[in-house]
Amino acid sequence: MFSLEPRSQAILDKVHTEGFQPIENLATLFGVTSQTIRRDVNALCEEGLLLRRHGGVDVPPRANPNLLYEDRQILNLEAKRRIAVQVASAIPNGASLFLGIGTTPEQVAHALIGRTGLTVMTNNLNVALVLARSASVSVSIASGTIRPHDLDIVGPEAAQFFDRFKVDIAIFGVGGVDTDGSLLDFSADEVQTRLRMRANCRRSFLVLDHSKFGRNATVRGGHIADVSAVFTDSPPPPGIAKLLVANDVTLTLAP
Repeated sequence: MFSLEPRSQAILDKVHTEGFQPIENLATLFGVTSQTIRRDVNALCEEGLLLRRHGGVDVPPRANPNLLYEDRQILNLEAKRRIAVQVASAIPNGASLFLGIGTTPEQVAHALIGRTGLTVMTNNLNVALVLARSASVSVSIASGTIRPHDLDIVGPEAAQFFDRFKVDIAIFGVGGVDTDGSLLDFSADEVQTRLRMRANCRRSFLVLDHSKFGRNATVRGGHIADVSAVFTDSPPPPGIAKLLVANDVTLTLAP
């Protein structure tokens, strides 16, 4: 995974969050010339992260409605790292954990490096590779089908894997959160594994950056009121915030 310059990262985040952006608007926003923005945009387009359109830049089309994993790894990366630090601070040494798929749980794994006595069950090979380097962390991996790029393990076997355990904390992301609080993902397999994790833990942590609120995804499963805690980088929409308060869901911000 490569790193972007701060302005290029900010351009990428803005386009993926808000859609098409005119070059002139970006130049005004960042206080630089149009030529400078065009150089930034051209570099992002060459990497396949954005798509030039007349007068501006947009999100590239995908055959899959979700972004490629490599793109998601750098999208809102600093926010995901801050969220991960907050999550790690809420996990005691010696805890048993489920860690789900996605880039924010992967950042949580990085934030847990150096912790002792953890027992981790996961269907995310990126998470397993990060934590397996620690001699003081026990890692178990689900069986099933590996998805290319994402390096997730999905399918009925992966979902059933989580039924074999009862852990202290389940940590998972989500494809999107609808305005009514429904949790959305891009495949039924993703939903099933997340629901099995939620059913077999004592506490559940939903980890997501602000771009997931109101984001479209096609498969519904679970509700934001069902989790124990939500970790994000910006205040959620007012309707979601009311749901969290009404259902005693802890909200932790990593601004």
